[in-house]
This record gives sequence, C-alpha cells and structure tokens, in this order.
Amino acid sequence: MFTGIVQTRATVHSIVPQDLGVRLVIDTGNWQPDHAQPIALGDSICVSGVCLTVADIQPRKLGFDVIAQTLRMTTLGSLSPGSVVNLEPSVTAATPMGGHFVQGHVEGVGTFTNIQASQDEWRITVEPPFELMPCIIPKGSVAVDGVSMTVADVSPTTFDLALIPTTLRLTSLGLAKEGGKVNIETDIVSRTIVHQLTVMGYARKPVPSHEQAVTDALLRESGFIKG
Repeated sequence: MFTGIVQTRATVHSIVPQDLGVRLVIDTGNWQPDHAQPIALGDSICVSGVCLTVADIQPRKLGFDVIAQTLRMTTLGSLSPGSVVNLEPSVTAATPMGGHFVQGHVEGVGTFTNIQASQDEWRITVEPPFELMPCIIPKGSVAVDGVSMTVADVSPTTFDLALIPTTLRLTSLGLAKEGGKVNIETDIVSRTIVHQLTVMGYARKPVPSHEQAVTDALLRESGFIKG
C-alpha cells in the first residue's frame, strides 16, 4: 500500500531481458526513504504507479524483476535507459497519509491529450481507458504514474489535473508532453462502490456524464449514503 506522495524522481539505469520478463534497474541517486528503515530485499516500491518487489540492491541502484504481463499492461514496457520514473516506498504505521490509498495496481494506460502551462496555472488533460471513467469523479482522487492527484474537472472521456509547483518539480508529471502515456489507478473507494453497484445490477456500461447511472438517489437507495 502507498499514499501517492512521490519521494523522488529517478532514472532507468538498464533493462535486461530474462526469463518471464526483464530485470529493471533504477538509478536512485542519493535517495533514501523518509522512514527510518533502509530498503531491504523483498520490499515493495511503487515505480511510476506500479508496485514492484526489490530483487537486487547495489550502491545507488535498485533492481526489480518485471514480468511480461506488467510490461504489457503498464508504461513500464516502454521504458528505456534514461527514462524518468517516480519512486515511493510502501507505507508504515508512522507514514503520514498525505495523499490517498494507492495499491500500485495499474488499471490501464492513459494519454496526455492537452497541456496548458502558464504563470497562473499548469493544467493537464488525461484520456484514460473509457471503462475507468465511472470511477473518476470531480474533486476525487486518482493515481497518475503513482502520483496522488485531485481531479480538477471531468468530461465524458477525459479528466483534468491542476499541478502545483512542488508536483512539477518532484515528479515526472513536470515532464509531461501531449501524446505521452501514463499509468492510471482509480481511487479504491470509488472503484469499490461502482463495482458493487454493477454487481447489484444498478450500474451500466460507461455512458456520457449527463446520463450516468450512479446518482445521489441511487447511492441512498443502495445504502452508501444517508439523508
């Protein structure tokens, strides 16, 4: 489990093919996790939104074994030496919950469709896989390349993020370009509610926002909210 509060921006050192996938080696520089314990073999690290297990530790480098399915379902399959990734260690009992609960289980790959950068605001539009849209709500949370973000606005097929200078400086989102790909994980609370409503037969396939099946009345009827 993670919080989506990225601790450092690192680079890919090497990608070595091996049985079932690749060995992904990340140059971590001088990074040490904020918690007191040093990284150990078997620890979970969120790498640009993907939960990976530490398989090798060298000075200034961490190695991860990434299977073919993960390479195929996330942006990790398109990485090359020099690519920038976000890193976050797993939470501990003492970790401040500054973001939201992030599992590191990427649900799909989205595309940056528009970037508006000015002195007043830096705003990014993301088009995720269409089936994820029911779980993305205005002012809700979403993990984008492992970064906990608040959804600024939602259209039927896209959502907007408004980035602060700290996020631009410390994460890969500051390097975003139109057409670039990004790992998406929706908020587990929204996802659970939509899934349960689907199982109960209330929710339909994604439809334009003005026709969404999940309404306040439906949530009250299903017992998710009172009043």
